[in-house]
Amino acid sequence: MTQPVITYEYDRITDIKRLNFITDSLKKEIPANGRVLDVGCGNGVISRHLGQFGYEVLGIDISQKTIDVARSKNTLPNVRFEAISAEQLTAMGQQYDAVICSEVLEHLDRPEVLLKTIYASLKDEGTLIVTVPNGMGPREVCVTKPMLKVRKSPKLQSFILGVKKMLGYKGTTVQSQADNLDHVQFFTRKDLEQLADNNAFRIVKFAKTNFVEDVFPFSIITKRVKALQAFDCQVAELLPYSLTGGFNTIWKKAGK
Repeated sequence: MTQPVITYEYDRITDIKRLNFITDSLKKEIPANGRVLDVGCGNGVISRHLGQFGYEVLGIDISQKTIDVARSKNTLPNVRFEAISAEQLTAMGQQYDAVICSEVLEHLDRPEVLLKTIYASLKDEGTLIVTVPNGMGPREVCVTKPMLKVRKSPKLQSFILGVKKMLGYKGTTVQSQADNLDHVQFFTRKDLEQLADNNAFRIVKFAKTNFVEDVFPFSIITKRVKALQAFDCQVAELLPYSLTGGFNTIWKKAGK
């Protein structure tokens, strides 16, 4: 029997690396027809990718705008999207073999609130996959934090955005149509381990993402040359965790 061709909506190598981490982890941890909850699914890229492997996937997001986009792109009967909060979902009493929380926690003022609802939605032997930027990694230190400070000066912000536009930066993301994608949490590896422990989880695996390929001025070249993106991801594997751009992690319920 011919195997279906797996497609990717992501273009950047580090995003594909993250997606492969999620997929490979699920293949090892849950049944082929397992139920997966994608929390903060955004435009549904991860949900649709996992649907190609036969998983029953529910993607949820509080942004109706982004859920509308996710639905418009979906052609898989085993993948669906709902504009509801994790708390509303928990009230329904459903539990899942796996929960995906990818590039979400850094946007939340109180990530522990979401983790409590995820805990209730995850089967006792289930798997939680969390990916977040490294709060002290190259991108957050050299790009994200300075740009947040720049907002205090509208004229400087306007100038920088104009320069970025001339250099080909669109300011949009394939991940989400949400209006506010600011980072308000900056997790180190120790911070993430503490967050898991405080919410009755334990992290059983850490993995690295990239190094400096999305940090200006390197990004001017790397965003056009995929070989350099791939090389940057390989370099990250040789460096300490403190220098990776982000963390890909697997969580389990504590004591399970």
